[in-house]
Amino acid sequence: MAFDFFRRNVVKTPEQKASSAGPVIAYHSAGRVAWSPRDTVSLTRTGFTGNPVGFRSVRLIAEAAAALPLVLQDRERRYETHPVMDLIQNPNLAQGRAELFEALYGHLLLSGNGYLEAIVGETGKPLELPVLRSDRMQLVPGADGWPVAYEYAVGGRKHRFDMTGAAPPVCHVKSFHPQDDHYGLSPMQAAASAIDVHNAASRWSKALLDNAARPSGAIVYKGAEGQASLTSDQYDRLQNEMASYHQGAANAGRPMLLEGGLDWKPMGFSPSDMEFQKTKEAAAREIAVAFGVPPMLLGLTGDATYANYQEANRAFYRLTVVPLATRVAVSVSDWLSRFTGEQLVLKPDLDQVPALSMERDQQWRRISETSFLTDAEKRAILGLAKLAEGE
Repeated sequence: MAFDFFRRNVVKTPEQKASSAGPVIAYHSAGRVAWSPRDTVSLTRTGFTGNPVGFRSVRLIAEAAAALPLVLQDRERRYETHPVMDLIQNPNLAQGRAELFEALYGHLLLSGNGYLEAIVGETGKPLELPVLRSDRMQLVPGADGWPVAYEYAVGGRKHRFDMTGAAPPVCHVKSFHPQDDHYGLSPMQAAASAIDVHNAASRWSKALLDNAARPSGAIVYKGAEGQASLTSDQYDRLQNEMASYHQGAANAGRPMLLEGGLDWKPMGFSPSDMEFQKTKEAAAREIAVAFGVPPMLLGLTGDATYANYQEANRAFYRLTVVPLATRVAVSVSDWLSRFTGEQLVLKPDLDQVPALSMERDQQWRRISETSFLTDAEKRAILGLAKLAEGE
């Protein structure tokens, strides 16, 4: 009787009925977010070579900035001919001026760092200016934290550039990074999350096309009493037939022949599942914003920031292309000045940029009509060099 007392407190397991749809129940849960690696090689693969928005943004900025005409001047004059200008026009045997700066801007946008090497001749002056890949370069800091050398790794071998001389052989142009003293922060890193979302949405679209752009469903097997299950051979045969005759664009619309005991249960998309296209468009705009490219120039829908294409193009040059080209040109000219011993300034010639012609015309007209400024003051405001004696 004592054992019967303990048996009264035992909770009996309720009877469970077999479900014919049990093997095909889908479990929806929020798993961990899988982000792509944030190193330069991975970001270049996923955000440039594998993403059309990132690819077009980088190419658009690099090509526009490399096409800007450059002028060389000092405090007294603007040079029409100069050894530095000759070197810029013909930097090496494989590249011209536009190709050199396009590669430099491209590395700067992809990794936040751009490197130029000066191949010096017997006279101590640079003869060639090749661009070094940023993913192969590593900075070597000294005891005080400042760089004392750079190591360039190619094919398992490393070449060391000594940076302690008066004229360092490498020019390192980097973007601002608030948490790194030696390397820059690229727009690609800031847009990495949006790039992952955009790529995931593209894979989702591709999966829909592979499945004839139809919502997925479940094939339910009902035996004689509604409780039977498929054998291993039957299950494998059904999977092979579905893959061979009912998946892919070539099989779109083909009727499905189900044998006895098989029933098709379509599973429609929820409203949140159908929002992937809007999510993809929002991610594309975020990528464009990170690079400073107006979405209108990339043909992205839903952007009404600028009234027309011309205004968007003007803002693109004024806010993105010109600041980038000016900063890089000044860094390069300061670096080359250490070899020549002259205080030279290399900068874009904005008077020859068609996208900014309207702004420049208004500025020239406003300054030229000012009566209280001398000619020398007007030239200084316009960024022109001083006139020589007698001019």
